[in-house]
Amino acid sequence: MREIYLDNSATTKTCAKAAEKALEIMTEKYGNPSSLHSKGLEAQHELEKVRKLCADMLSAEKEEIYFTSGGTEGNNTAVFGAASAMKRRGNKIVTSSIEHSSILEAMKQLEKEGFEVVYLSPKANGKIDIEDLKNTIDRHTILVSIMAVNNEIGSVNPVEKIKNIIEKNHSPALFHIDAVQMFGKMPIKAKKLGADMITASSHKIHGPKGAGLLYIKKGTRVIPLHYGGEQEKKIRPGTECLPALCGMGAAIEELPDMSEEWEIISSLNKYCRSQLMQIENICINSSEDCLPYILNFSVKGIRSETMLHFLADKGIYVSSGSACAKGKKSHVLTAMGFDNVVADSALRVSFSRYNSYEDVDELVNALTKANNTLARIK
Repeated sequence: MREIYLDNSATTKTCAKAAEKALEIMTEKYGNPSSLHSKGLEAQHELEKVRKLCADMLSAEKEEIYFTSGGTEGNNTAVFGAASAMKRRGNKIVTSSIEHSSILEAMKQLEKEGFEVVYLSPKANGKIDIEDLKNTIDRHTILVSIMAVNNEIGSVNPVEKIKNIIEKNHSPALFHIDAVQMFGKMPIKAKKLGADMITASSHKIHGPKGAGLLYIKKGTRVIPLHYGGEQEKKIRPGTECLPALCGMGAAIEELPDMSEEWEIISSLNKYCRSQLMQIENICINSSEDCLPYILNFSVKGIRSETMLHFLADKGIYVSSGSACAKGKKSHVLTAMGFDNVVADSALRVSFSRYNSYEDVDELVNALTKANNTLARIK
């Protein structure tokens, strides 16, 4: 049975070059990057090569890149680190109700610590309303954290406008962007965006799990979550996971031209939409201007989990939403105003450069069979 993997927003298959590089580091260049002997210096050289690759991806400086274990640690470091550093200037934090769980759970904890957190609701297309931001950010706001691309429906937020709003509203707020779903798919220019912090992750771009980065603009003060050695300028102490990080670097080097890949994935997305719309009871939840790598839809009346397992039995792997939610009802679709019938039957297809039109055809064929045979919600 041919495997059809369409859950690339959850994680991607590690590309061959990334796996080879990780193995090389583990078996040949295995020194501790902090060691002063030649084996350690060799490892340090490899680490700094990756830092330069990451900096170039964000049009940033090497000194502004801090390595993490992935998106969750990066988001937590940004949110808690900024809140702790800025708490003397205010206690208001602005985010959205459709953020990743690593942001939302962090915000819940900050609320317990006495911070006021404002959760902006999305518009019907899944984007944050700029007018809401203008009316919410004020002199007491110390942090604004908004994701660039929603991981469940692919809506692209106007993050390029947020820093200007912060400045016009005379707010001291630091600005954090969760760019996990944007990194490697859309150009990111940190300075142009005005971001103080940006999070990205390796395993969303065909790199190994356990590696990521946090961009911290030069001069931005962030209180670390952990304490220990001198690594990562004490922002993230502890021996760096060099195999995974170097694998991330190799994955970055293997990324195709973004504009060309965008056209290819857009065409695949458009084809998938057209084929899905020929099936009775299907509705598309992702708007036309969403990131083409993500397509959310519902087969109304058939529970997401039931459909997910039906497809998996045929070697077709999709998601019912964010993998971190462990199958819980989508807080994103609920916040967007979708009714329970749609939310309970939502599926997310997420593409990569390894997918094809044949994959879409097999998905559609399987969905058609499921639509005609599976029990519906009563």
